[in-house]
Amino acid sequence: MKRREFLKTSLAASTLAGLSCSTEKCALLSSTHKGGKTQEYYEFRAYRCKAGAGAELLETHLEKAAIPALNRLGIPSVGVFKEIEPKGPLTVFVLIAYPSLDSFAQTGARLNADTEYQQAASAYWQTPKTNPAYDRIDSWIMRAFAGQPRLVLPSYSLAKQPRIFELRTYESYSEAKALKKVEMFNAGEIQTMHDVGLAPIFYGQALAGPNLPHLTYMVSGADQAAHKEHWGAFGKHPTWNKLKDDPQYADTVSKITNWFLAPTAYSQI
Repeated sequence: MKRREFLKTSLAASTLAGLSCSTEKCALLSSTHKGGKTQEYYEFRAYRCKAGAGAELLETHLEKAAIPALNRLGIPSVGVFKEIEPKGPLTVFVLIAYPSLDSFAQTGARLNADTEYQQAASAYWQTPKTNPAYDRIDSWIMRAFAGQPRLVLPSYSLAKQPRIFELRTYESYSEAKALKKVEMFNAGEIQTMHDVGLAPIFYGQALAGPNLPHLTYMVSGADQAAHKEHWGAFGKHPTWNKLKDDPQYADTVSKITNWFLAPTAYSQI
């Protein structure tokens, strides 16, 4: 799969901006879902390693230091993934869900003040230039859709059973069409994916960075065969066919990029 370019940021700080829109369209971006659940914010990170290099130090840091510290900060489920069939140097993907932008902005300072984390992460922070833990970090910052305002974990994730994930990014040629695609998901596409067993994990609208406007979501399955079967059921579903043939949703997606991912043994998703 092609790798996308990510928004460069850090856990410590980020400057975020939403799409400009009319009052009516901004209703799609309201901070609270109509059912009363506050929409989360997601950081999806890509730790890119040098060609031929492994990620032992990085993964030890994630498993033994970063994830336990994030859990202590009230972030219960951190996902860590690798491509099933990588086409280039190793990349480790990390999904972190924050209850608010303030939570995201404060996480770096809170980790710096966490003595337990600093001790567990000492080898990672003191790695020499000659043997870095990774090449670069890229990331997206996203806002959850109103139609699925929080992470949803299927039973096989909760039970740490075999599972695969598909990350999909949809680019649009204009802000108006990007907002219409979000609206289309909220109008029935999300529920249809749940109904046919695609087991969506999250839906997020990118807030800033390159290649705007775009959205990203993650679906899952027990294995590749089951996942393919669920996509087949989705393509035949009357709700999906009604939505895709609705003129108001025409030309909402200009480019689709996807990755097939497997969770690491210590992933909480």
